[in-house]
Amino acid sequence: MATDTMQDRPVTVTEAPFTLEGKTALVTGAGRGIGRAIARRLAAAGASVMVNDLDEAMLRETEAELDAGERVQHVAGDLTDASTPERIVQTAIDAFGSIDIIVNNAGYSWDNVIQKTTDEQFQAMLEIHLVTPFRILRAASGYIRERAKEEIAAGLRVMRKVVNITSIAGTDGNPGQAGYSSGKAGVIGLTKTLAKEWGRYNVNVNAVGFGLIQTRLVQDLNQPDAKMEMHGHQIRLGVQPSLLESVKSACPLGRLGTPEEAAGAVLFFCSPLSDYVTGEVLICGGGLHF
Repeated sequence: MATDTMQDRPVTVTEAPFTLEGKTALVTGAGRGIGRAIARRLAAAGASVMVNDLDEAMLRETEAELDAGERVQHVAGDLTDASTPERIVQTAIDAFGSIDIIVNNAGYSWDNVIQKTTDEQFQAMLEIHLVTPFRILRAASGYIRERAKEEIAAGLRVMRKVVNITSIAGTDGNPGQAGYSSGKAGVIGLTKTLAKEWGRYNVNVNAVGFGLIQTRLVQDLNQPDAKMEMHGHQIRLGVQPSLLESVKSACPLGRLGTPEEAAGAVLFFCSPLSDYVTGEVLICGGGLHF
């Protein structure tokens, strides 16, 4: 005769999974696409969000779309200017009184095969994808360490979150993206190192690596607006339609991801659900590997 055991009984969840009320998040590259979707998710969960982008007009659109009142503010600025990371970190702390979540999302691609890649082009990819996250985290380190010491002395465990954005180009490599892939691979090393350094301060440091997500970086390369200006250069954005179709076919899920799906993976690492996960890379790519 079978007996009822605790292991056999279903677990009943009687409370909401989590709330981010009282938390302050900083999201870079939040003027559009994945960054805006991340900011939307964090604000919907109750966090106050400081959004950053190079384009102030797009930031104002983000603020209007999130419609979260004073809980969403913006600070525009070029993150590759060495003074900007410290300024946006301090602005977030001054505006909301804390900084609890940092999402290093800002980035773009400037592609070419290695023999046609200039030093400036390669360095630009390292600057935005690796040096910028380093500078932002260094700028936030003083506040994070001192606040954590106060909380620990008071017998409190307050978890903070860092999510660095990488790519399957960083984990697998991708032809024509020596600079982009190097920057995205480097930020994984930064992630794993900071996870070890900051564990004592109750900070989870993780990375999310994206596959092909529906943003302007993977639009039809032949579209007239498939370009951006950066430091005096007109940079082409997007991919050839034939390549895009072949990638879709190679993806087990058979499609590109949406910015909302990408933001969902980031939200997990920003939430209490990941309080015992650190130093990890979560791939959000529909099963695709280059």
